[in-house]
Amino acid sequence: MPAARTIGSRIRAFREEREVDLETLAQNTGLTTEFLGKLENDAIYPSIGPLQKVARALGVRLGTFLDDQFSRDPIISRLDGSEADEALHTGRIPRPSYVYHALGKGKNDRNMEPFYIKISPEPTGERKTTSHQGEEFILVLKGELLVVYGRENHVLTAGETIYYNSIVPHFVGAAGDEPVEILAVAYNP
Repeated sequence: MPAARTIGSRIRAFREEREVDLETLAQNTGLTTEFLGKLENDAIYPSIGPLQKVARALGVRLGTFLDDQFSRDPIISRLDGSEADEALHTGRIPRPSYVYHALGKGKNDRNMEPFYIKISPEPTGERKTTSHQGEEFILVLKGELLVVYGRENHVLTAGETIYYNSIVPHFVGAAGDEPVEILAVAYNP
């Protein structure tokens, strides 16, 4: 399969290769066909949760949608600006709330998905939770992070970590009016 350039086109390519229609994918993920259509057309950029649901339904790892199909070992990432053009943006357009840097890009046999993420405050204060299989580990590098986990709210600052089961509905965002920077590692069994 030729390497597609965007997350949406990669999802469409894998869905079509497996001969799965949007309705079936919607049933298998719990996402709407409208959402999946917008996703494939790059009209929206979802958070990790919906991408993990699509990956699981299509039988691929999450990183399949996030990086090219080549493998290196070890992987070294530099976030000094030289890789800024490879960041993945999610959230509201034109101002994305999340900017992901996939730190495992290029290692096809990985079991974890490490990310450096910059999160901007949401102007509406919307805190929509998501849930998916797996676990997540987060280290706050800069700023204040709000984690809503089930019915609990946690505010973490630089140097603090949280490790949780992703099946519990959760939300991760900036706690205040300033952006937050985190190192996040997602594991999807």
